[in-house]
Amino acid sequence: MAEKNIILTGDRPTGRLHLGHYVGSLKRRVELQNSGKFDAINILIADDQALTDNADNPAKIRDNIINVVLDYLSVGIDPSKTTICVQSALPALHALTFYYLNLVTTARLSRNPTVKAEIQMRGFADEGLPAGFFTYPVSQTADITAFDANVVPVGEDQLPMLEQAREIVEKFNKIYGETLVMPKAMIPENEFQRRLPGVDGKAKMSKSLGNCIYLSDTAATVKKQVNGKMYTDPLHIQVSDPGHTEGNVVFTYLDALCTDEHFAEYLPDYANLEEMKEHYRRGGLGDGTCKKFLINVLEETLSPIRAERAKWVQNIGDVYDIISTGTAKAVETTNATLARVRRAMKINYFEDRSIIKEWEELLKKADQ
Repeated sequence: MAEKNIILTGDRPTGRLHLGHYVGSLKRRVELQNSGKFDAINILIADDQALTDNADNPAKIRDNIINVVLDYLSVGIDPSKTTICVQSALPALHALTFYYLNLVTTARLSRNPTVKAEIQMRGFADEGLPAGFFTYPVSQTADITAFDANVVPVGEDQLPMLEQAREIVEKFNKIYGETLVMPKAMIPENEFQRRLPGVDGKAKMSKSLGNCIYLSDTAATVKKQVNGKMYTDPLHIQVSDPGHTEGNVVFTYLDALCTDEHFAEYLPDYANLEEMKEHYRRGGLGDGTCKKFLINVLEETLSPIRAERAKWVQNIGDVYDIISTGTAKAVETTNATLARVRRAMKINYFEDRSIIKEWEELLKKADQ
């Protein structure tokens, strides 16, 4: 099987997408989409996986599918170049998940650092852990392999998930022959984009923690989040005090987003971010000035995204058609993989009468 360069990525539709999604994955997706280096790019709206910890509130998932697609389109995802599809509408993923569950132990799943961290973050007690959530890495493996994806853009926190997927692929191919494509991770090149913290300094920007800046937030909301909630340096009390840039969320965001051109436009006192940092470290640069500069950078980033989203909202029927068309295409792709998997496992009973071929051969010999 000739290897193609195929990407699979996606998001759980539990709410609007935020700045952490943008710097960690969405911006890079657009760059990859427009690079011309890939045979196919697929974005999966992972509604099944979202249900693993929202089974009692499916409306939350349904209501946000359109929100997520609007965010995709607003940042520059082009449906003529990228397939956008809905996970639950791809039956092949469910079958593949079941087959792969037999190739991994509960002990191995329980050791997955990403699963353990997510369990702790969501407050699941051992006896209250949904089985679907526990087997999340297996479902992700089904997603990846169903599209024959060999490139999976992920944040560092998702690397254990991909490692588990690689283990399942290796085991399947060892038992049933070379059938599945081995995926590899692609992590953000800018280390500050790998995990953007929340505005409150928490390690992860999260909808549930209320520490997000959403891509669709108004300029006023963004300003309020930065001025009212953003963590700086608690020891930098007076403007004249030396300050710390490490762990200072304002500078973490600037590391991820700002360019030298931003300084020329909004803060010409400095040629670049390093000059600004040096001034802050020696004292004499106030947090207010830093936050004002960041707000300008954020507004330059988010304003065109906001405007593009507003255009798509006025053509919501087109958004529906994009999801429907992309999902229909993905059904064909994933069904083809499922058929290949079943042939490899020799459970394609009704394909070319394979279930009785050996019997027919034996009966022929017996008659001779």
